[in-house]
Amino acid sequence: MDTSKKNNALENRTSEEQKAFDDIISVFCSTADEEEMRALFDDLFTASEVKDLITRWLLMDDLYKGKPQREIAEARKLSLCKITRGSKMLKKEDGFMHRLLSSRYDDHIHI
Repeated sequence: MDTSKKNNALENRTSEEQKAFDDIISVFCSTADEEEMRALFDDLFTASEVKDLITRWLLMDDLYKGKPQREIAEARKLSLCKITRGSKMLKKEDGFMHRLLSSRYDDHIHI
């Protein structure tokens, strides 16, 4: 994966923030056990933050499966702006989420 590409929201990190981000990535990559990962999530994230992660995951899944954006917005109580961002991510065929969901569904669903 090309690590030189940056998420626009994280572009202006300080060196301290960049080191912390790299540390977080290292910890996530080194945590292979599901129970340990659950414990890490419990310690690191609030219930609300976990709910947001779950909602983002469900959004990407809905989009990949071809559900209409307005239907997703109503069902998930999300703004169309947030949904459009997810849709743009999935349209990048070389994007991680597209590849992940494609492999997860054995690529029988296409966006």
